[in-house]
Amino acid sequence: MLKVNKFIHESIEKIKKDVNGRAIIALSGGVDSSVCAVLAHRAIGQLLTPIYIDTGLMRKGETARIKKIFADMDLQVVDGKTNFLRALKGHTDPEKKRKAVGETFIREFEREARERGARYLIQGTIYPDRIESEGGIKSHHNVGGLPSVMDFEGIVEPLQDLYKDEVREVARELSLPAEISERMPFPGPGLSVRIIGEVTEEKLEVVRAANAIVEEELVEQFAPWQTFAALIEKGTGVKGDVRVHGWIIALRAVSSRDGMTAEAMELPWEILRKIESRITGEIPTVSRVLYDLTPKPPATIEFE
Repeated sequence: MLKVNKFIHESIEKIKKDVNGRAIIALSGGVDSSVCAVLAHRAIGQLLTPIYIDTGLMRKGETARIKKIFADMDLQVVDGKTNFLRALKGHTDPEKKRKAVGETFIREFEREARERGARYLIQGTIYPDRIESEGGIKSHHNVGGLPSVMDFEGIVEPLQDLYKDEVREVARELSLPAEISERMPFPGPGLSVRIIGEVTEEKLEVVRAANAIVEEELVEQFAPWQTFAALIEKGTGVKGDVRVHGWIIALRAVSSRDGMTAEAMELPWEILRKIESRITGEIPTVSRVLYDLTPKPPATIEFE
């Protein structure tokens, strides 16, 4: 069982020991990076610069939300949309997509670090990230997706031995708001791993809108461990008495303790029908909506 106060104290002391100078922290607004930011700020204070990169792969309204929540931390917001879409262009293999995102993240952070004279990168890697990357399940952008050569004196990962539920305990003890401490996981590669095949701006617009609908309908009422929409391909349909070849959206809603295993939630038929109706009605290019019943294992939670 995690001794939260002891962990906080030891983490702060370890960051002080491991970081000898200025550092930047990769802040996404999720619970992992937010906990890291608070621990690092307590450890090195003004030597820390939190940086949020708008990859263009984020959820609807995410960048504006992050700016508001972390306004008092001198958060630096970097527009990286063009670079991330360029890096993903032509890639259809999930591992290549993850590695492309991971390398682009590092190159963006290297540039920002050089401008600020920072030699250390702090990030919110947690234990399941390491297990899945090292076990060959999938490369997390901040572990297996990282390039072999990086221009940092050190990469510091205060949460690398914790599971998600333990990180939430630390977040509560640090008095982070519930919208951070209880927030659903969101993949580092963002919506790129919720698109099967090549990532394009059109697909991103569709899956971003569908994901927002799913979250609006399920998060508050059913409190899933994770829920989202994924774009999987095209299929025929009929809209306004006209045959269309539109996108197929798959819904995912799971219960879990730590993300290592998961079960699909048994959602009421009425809510599934409502989500289907909203997605096909509000997004003209979507022709079908499916619900994924597969547990983890054999599936992963995300589609890629």
